[in-house]
Amino acid sequence: MPRPELQPFAEHHLDDAGRLLAARHRAHRAAEPLMSPRFEDPQAARAEVEAAFKGDDASGAVALRDGRVVGFLLGAPKQSGTWGPNLWVESAGLAAEEPEDVRDLYALAATRWYDEGRTAHYVLVPAYDPKLVDAWFRLGFGQQHVHAVRELPTAVSVPPPGVVVRRAARDDIPTLATLDLTLPQHQALAPTFSAGHLGSYDEAVEEWEEDFDDARFATFVAEHDGVVVGSAVGCALELSGSNSGLVRPESAGFLGFAAVLPEHRGLGAGRAAADAVLDWCVEQGFSCVTTDWRATNLLSSRAWTSMGFRPSFLRLHRLLGY
Repeated sequence: MPRPELQPFAEHHLDDAGRLLAARHRAHRAAEPLMSPRFEDPQAARAEVEAAFKGDDASGAVALRDGRVVGFLLGAPKQSGTWGPNLWVESAGLAAEEPEDVRDLYALAATRWYDEGRTAHYVLVPAYDPKLVDAWFRLGFGQQHVHAVRELPTAVSVPPPGVVVRRAARDDIPTLATLDLTLPQHQALAPTFSAGHLGSYDEAVEEWEEDFDDARFATFVAEHDGVVVGSAVGCALELSGSNSGLVRPESAGFLGFAAVLPEHRGLGAGRAAADAVLDWCVEQGFSCVTTDWRATNLLSSRAWTSMGFRPSFLRLHRLLGY
């Protein structure tokens, strides 16, 4: 197949981009029915592309064959020092009839991004399409993060022997604050090496004191021999800013946090607390449960897949210049 004609993404490409994105999402739902049916509608998909197009400093490219748009790529930076001099292609930022065309689209779009000094590139790719994922891998990207979904459990969970799970109480705040720091501390180690912000214990206590009674969040603790050793937090997925757009199933619950103190890992306490969140999602009437994790976090990647979570989107990352 001949290489496509490439053009910078412009407003008059929005209708075609919406058509392509809706087609991509239909294929995604055929592989993962829990994804939202809403974005199979080209108009709903177009609205997501338009929102991305109107983002500050957004830019991208389209691919054409015989005058017909057959692919697009659209990204914008995030105003956050956490991600470096960044450029993000979010869940509505790409679609192509031929996965190989993504490589040509990136070659054009990334030229501008690089010239603007944006050398840390991130892209959300639907996990159902191995050819599309492979096209990004052959552009030098690697897997950084996983968004995943599963059905609601059909039976109430039972903790392992010696582990008791209950709703958190205010008296648990000191331990909850310690657990808040446990996850970023773990992710700063090999093989994740995350550079995420690590707050102080006092800051964590203060946040828990302020937010503990927020009814939108359900916090569970796991005890072993009467000592709190782990926790997990659930909420509606709509409260998660990093799970928006096409990533977000309809009426989904969210396993937003889980951690176990290092010296107590291996007891099944983390799994038990997470199971309690899933049971709570059933009680709340959610349609399914979602979570996300760093692909290089060995504990999370093994625990959540063993609980039946299936990848829905992959965040891929490339740092230019090395």
